[in-house]
Amino acid sequence: MTAVPFNLPRSGTMTKVEDSPLYVTALAKGLSVLTAFGPSRPAMNLLELADATGLNKSTIQRSVFTLEAMGYLARDGGSKRYRLTVKSLEIGTGYLQTAELIERANPFIQQLNRQTGESCNLLEPWGTDMVYVARFTSHKEMPIHVPIGQRLPMYCTAAGRAYLSALPTEAAASYIERSSRVAYTAHTVTDPAELLALLVRARTDGFALITEEIYVGDIAVGACVVNADGQPLAAINISVPFSRWRPEQVLSDLAPQLVNTARAISSAAKGLKPSGAMKSHQT
Repeated sequence: MTAVPFNLPRSGTMTKVEDSPLYVTALAKGLSVLTAFGPSRPAMNLLELADATGLNKSTIQRSVFTLEAMGYLARDGGSKRYRLTVKSLEIGTGYLQTAELIERANPFIQQLNRQTGESCNLLEPWGTDMVYVARFTSHKEMPIHVPIGQRLPMYCTAAGRAYLSALPTEAAASYIERSSRVAYTAHTVTDPAELLALLVRARTDGFALITEEIYVGDIAVGACVVNADGQPLAAINISVPFSRWRPEQVLSDLAPQLVNTARAISSAAKGLKPSGAMKSHQT
């Protein structure tokens, strides 16, 4: 799957904004070039960038020239292909270093990681995806590498379903309808009615359990983080492999600890509000 740490809102969400005289089209186009790179496209030439962004070649040439001059892009060896440079990390790490929710949640997630010995993560919503913004990894064998900034769909992930379960049913149904609902494995649930039923169960249980719906051999349990008004802010999850765990063990041993941690973070974050990005995608 493609990791997209930083991205503009999904197509169709900015129509009114683009009509504003305050909207800087050149800046938006430059950012679309930066966010076009990912694991499946680590290096691209101008034509490939034009195809990836939908921009014309002239715009791509100007954007790439500017981004290269600023140090965000560099030529891949002596070729005509470009790669992101380490300087591009500045864009995302600034958020990681200043987000109040991450700062308040990290001590609790770290403690959960120490208690369980397993990978524990904080994910925030963006569009119909959840984005990894904090991660405390396990020292044990983990077959799946998920970096900070990785985006995964809400509908088939534990953190995503936990987040959706805290929304009003109509809003959750809207997220599901707008999702691509690809079957990543033979176990991926894609039917909207079945997904809504799973959200009801997650709302009742206080957590969502996922078994091999996004990655083969992976079990994950997620719980939502809410503010004092009950608005969902993010979700935390624990991800473990089938080589060490079974779903019933996750339910009995890990789920209660995860729910308690989510409640502790919610209490610490009770005064926070969903970010503007979250609000815009919840409406």
